[in-house]
Amino acid sequence: MKMQIEVLKSKIHRATITEANLNYVGSITIDEELLEAANMIAGEKVQIVNANNGERLETYIIKGKRGSGCVCLNGPAARKAAVGDVVIIISYALMDFEEAKEFKPWVVFPDTETNKLVR
Repeated sequence: MKMQIEVLKSKIHRATITEANLNYVGSITIDEELLEAANMIAGEKVQIVNANNGERLETYIIKGKRGSGCVCLNGPAARKAAVGDVVIIISYALMDFEEAKEFKPWVVFPDTETNKLVR
């Protein structure tokens, strides 16, 4: 029997919320540079974990302007974090159990003041 499990695919570790836009349909807008570095795409489901208040939520990604440092919670999600809060943005993937043993996720550590990639 082939078993599939859900594993960490990508993580943006400790990005700072730059904007919270309550009057929007929903989602999280993320700087395109961060998305590429973390191997994430627009429309992908993500979990957002707020390090400041412990809130957790799931939503989908909207691609933000490249190099802007934008990490903006939109719609109802905007109530789960304040500008300046530090979050972890996580995506998962389903894969074969044996393949998962060898898989290495993409993990990005942006500067928490600017959300620029730390190289």
